Amino acid sequence: MSKEHHYLTQLRWTGNRGEGTTSYRAYDRDHVLTAGGKPEISASSDPSFRGNPQRYNPEELLVASLSSCHLLWYLHLCAVNGVVVVAYEDSAAGVMQEAESGSGRFSEVVLRPVVTVKEAGMREKAMALHHEANQFCFIANSVNFPVRHEPVIAVAG
Repeated sequence: MSKEHHYLTQLRWTGNRGEGTTSYRAYDRDHVLTAGGKPEISASSDPSFRGNPQRYNPEELLVASLSSCHLLWYLHLCAVNGVVVVAYEDSAAGVMQEAESGSGRFSEVVLRPVVTVKEAGMREKAMALHHEANQFCFIANSVNFPVRHEPVIAVAG
């Protein structure tokens, strides 16, 4: 039997400069995201769309969500398959294509995890588990663009 999981977030717009949305240039795109009493995330739009470059934007948060989801599944799969990971870093990159109408969509996200395993004999399995992690990642399964992986496996010491 399948289970449903529900996620609740709150958003509060903080960009009213006193004129509201009287014009496209009259307001800031700043807003605050929260979820269940956790620390606030200060967000805005991409600077290309009049956003605050000091705040996260939705596009960055989408790329970060894919990276985080992959990490969590990957570590789980390594743990149950006897691969001891001692360090993991990812430099993820997303490409969004903007249409002439102003709409847009992501065309791909590339995850570039650098994984350090405890022993050289774990490298092959560590590499293979990236594909499996992608198959399990809830976020990757929910997007309509490819999520590619360019992993590097290093050995500790």
